[in-house]
Amino acid sequence: MLPMRVLRHNPLAMAGAVLIVILTCCALFSPLIARQDPAYLDLPSRLSPPSHTHWFGTDELGRDIFARVVYGTRISMLVGVSVVAGSLLLGVIFGSIAGYYGGRIDRVFNIIVMNAFLSFPGILLAIAFVAFLGPGLINLILALVIGGWVGYARLVRAQVLAVREREFVEAARALGASDWRIVVRHILPNIIQPVIVQAAIGMAGAVLAEGTMSFLGLGVPPPTASWGSMLSDGRGHLFDAPHVALFPAAAVMLAVLSFNFIGDALRDYLDPRSRIAAGL
Repeated sequence: MLPMRVLRHNPLAMAGAVLIVILTCCALFSPLIARQDPAYLDLPSRLSPPSHTHWFGTDELGRDIFARVVYGTRISMLVGVSVVAGSLLLGVIFGSIAGYYGGRIDRVFNIIVMNAFLSFPGILLAIAFVAFLGPGLINLILALVIGGWVGYARLVRAQVLAVREREFVEAARALGASDWRIVVRHILPNIIQPVIVQAAIGMAGAVLAEGTMSFLGLGVPPPTASWGSMLSDGRGHLFDAPHVALFPAAAVMLAVLSFNFIGDALRDYLDPRSRIAAGL
């Protein structure tokens, strides 16, 4: 996490940190924050505007939008963390192997495997994967991991290539350290900074991708609350009840902005030149 002095010097980073704390609290304490059942149907109150009873109004089935937005935070945060963790794990493994050993192994991973995945947009791979196996939370996470690990692998490979010939790596190799120990104990700790920045920005992309998949009906099945599915339900009421789509869209926007703000602040903090320019 960013030090407090960095947050004080960067208002956008502070705003992003506050938003992430709010989103995390909504995900962890959804039943305490939203007292109403997000799946409860109240047809006489359908498409009601925001009021004291329903802070964000109700949707076309009379469900409370505030409760559904709060509970939808669980899905977005869970998918975002899981996708980034899975993509990062695969990227570190394959990128480290390709960058450390080089030669034919690097050519196979970099030219054949990675380029094969990069030849298709990640979201199209995810759509094809979920369409084949069916919608569901696990399938959604696996689909987004399959489409997102290559970026981390390319970054790790480039960093490993730049570090593997450094003096401390040669010293560890001369002392008889195994390849596993050299990579884990000496190389990865020295390349982790750009990977952390990429992971923070990747959270924003994962949240947006989850919303896209749910909007297309390929996310978690109903009646589970999801920001993307709420947007899909509200697109037919943009003129008669715009609040149905406005609040989930605002939730997606704030979540993406918060992780982008934190990613930019981490990049500036971990770059010595940016820290000197900012007086940190």
